[in-house]
Amino acid sequence: MHPRAASGATGKSTAPYGSWESPISAAVVSAAGRTAEGFAIAGDGRLVWVETRPEDGGRAVLVKEAAEPGGKALDVTPQGFAVRSLAQEYGGGAFAVQGDTVVFSNYTDQRLYKQTIGDNSPLPLTPDYAGSVVRYADGVFDPHFHRFVTIMEDYRHNSSNPITTIVAVRISDHDVKESTMLVSGNDFYAFPRIDPTKKRMAWIEWSNPNMSWDKSQLWVGYFNEKGEIKEKICIAGGDPTIVESPTEPKWSSKGELFFITDRRSGFWNICKWDEQSNAVTPLYSLDAEFSKPMWIFGVSSYDFLGIDDTSHKIVCCYRQNGKSYVGVLDHNSESFSKIDIPFSSVTNIVVSGDGSFYIEGASATLPVSIAKVTLDKKRTMATDFSIVWSSSEDVSQYESYFSLPEFVEFPTVVNGQHAYAYFYAPYNNVFQGLSDEKPPLLVRTHGGPTDEARGILDLSVQYWTSRGWAFVDVNYGGSSGYGREFRERLLAQWGVVDVNDCCSCAAFLVETGRVDGQRLCVTGESAGGFTTLACLAFRQTFKAGSSLYGIADLASLRAGMHKFEAYYIDNLVGNKQAYFERSPINSVENFSCPVILFQGLEDTAENIKFTLEQEMVFLARLVGKFKVADDITPIKIENFD
Repeated sequence: MHPRAASGATGKSTAPYGSWESPISAAVVSAAGRTAEGFAIAGDGRLVWVETRPEDGGRAVLVKEAAEPGGKALDVTPQGFAVRSLAQEYGGGAFAVQGDTVVFSNYTDQRLYKQTIGDNSPLPLTPDYAGSVVRYADGVFDPHFHRFVTIMEDYRHNSSNPITTIVAVRISDHDVKESTMLVSGNDFYAFPRIDPTKKRMAWIEWSNPNMSWDKSQLWVGYFNEKGEIKEKICIAGGDPTIVESPTEPKWSSKGELFFITDRRSGFWNICKWDEQSNAVTPLYSLDAEFSKPMWIFGVSSYDFLGIDDTSHKIVCCYRQNGKSYVGVLDHNSESFSKIDIPFSSVTNIVVSGDGSFYIEGASATLPVSIAKVTLDKKRTMATDFSIVWSSSEDVSQYESYFSLPEFVEFPTVVNGQHAYAYFYAPYNNVFQGLSDEKPPLLVRTHGGPTDEARGILDLSVQYWTSRGWAFVDVNYGGSSGYGREFRERLLAQWGVVDVNDCCSCAAFLVETGRVDGQRLCVTGESAGGFTTLACLAFRQTFKAGSSLYGIADLASLRAGMHKFEAYYIDNLVGNKQAYFERSPINSVENFSCPVILFQGLEDTAENIKFTLEQEMVFLARLVGKFKVADDITPIKIENFD
């Protein structure tokens, strides 16, 4: 039974919305959470993953699952090392494992190191170029030539325009050698993946001004006896009449090539390449997203279930109408069996080989976690689901205070068009609101902007709802998770469509009687902070707002962009006039209500706590009608105090 079912509506204290006491303090929120950044299977079938630790200055450590269920995980990375790539700024794909050998990218010098699990002396594989001027990511072991094949990003000749290539690094020699170039000539590469049965490799490439999710290509190259690529063929993305962005190529144990692309339908679906005819066949067509925009390297949205008779089965996940579904895809019968698990959001999947797989995900009541899922003999049902790792083990003590998200579809300003959001009503185990008032609302504008709010447990949301605020996380036009057409609503329209949708969402919640139309507030971080500031500068919807290191000037943002995103902002904004007109900094006189700005603070627990408390007190004073229960000293508000 859910803990809240027992409390009922009776027996609660009545108090104004926003004034409720809550154990989910700003200190609790700021202390929450380690993060996982990629995982793989070691030779013995156990999971290896990268864990970042706030208590250790955010250091990223490779960790191996305990031999016994419930046992303590083993730290693989020794002191003095950290596993993190800075390739394409956002990194990912920082390690690979084969048997008990790990190759990883070390944070401080960005060199590749080889290490045996259990041995605390990693050996460098790549030269020391002084500083982190050469970076590696998304590497794999090459079984044919005993080497490591990886993406290399080289800043030695140009600090703002690095050269990206696919290279081979020797792993057998004791002396460090320069890497060997395999593929070059395009702006960006990802997913070098080697066929275990034949001497060939697949990869994804794309070029400016596109992001990989706008337009990319899938290639297969054939190795000669020396391990060089002499012939290559474009599998997807080469036809100028078809707009597509292939991603996540993988070879089965039989040497069949699978990948995900969004040709024709605009939704990322799993496909298979027929080498004889060079034709691409979708395995299972659905208006749903089987992958997501590649902000980081090394994403794994599907994997092959067995190496025996079940090798025609793929475990995968797709996202549809704001929820992730996991299942087994039989590509012989083109059937999909949904598997019932507690996660409503899934980000990574990897198979361990014994009829089980590991999955990274979360739900409205589970924080981001990694779980092991065991399947029955037919591979159509889960017989066991056990959490191997949790980003925040102690959050369950607050479950009786959690507000559960309601998936909302609301009309936009364009006739017949809709956008989406997760609405969290105020909820507290002890308090209820006054019968004659509606709660204040805080609208959150996610960052990216090509990203997605996912309706999963987030204590920084529950901080508000447990105090009597309503909260809504908006997936405005341009967000990921809803296909290409929805994502491309924001092209040349950033600062317009996102702003309109956030205002429309707030209006919809007022019209449907959920919130107080006189007490609407808006908040956002980074790119979301831009949307927040634009809402306040160019619309009259909100009474107050807060921007956390938000973007006020689009031109200066563009000027500071690295190569990966060099044209991203141009694609979203358009011409020079739009850059000027949509930048809130050029329309300061239009701000119709107070705004609190947080800039330049490091993300330490103390600063996160301070920011959250000040944001809450600031908004509370401006929308009024209640006194905050927490003892917080507010900062002075100009033109208000």
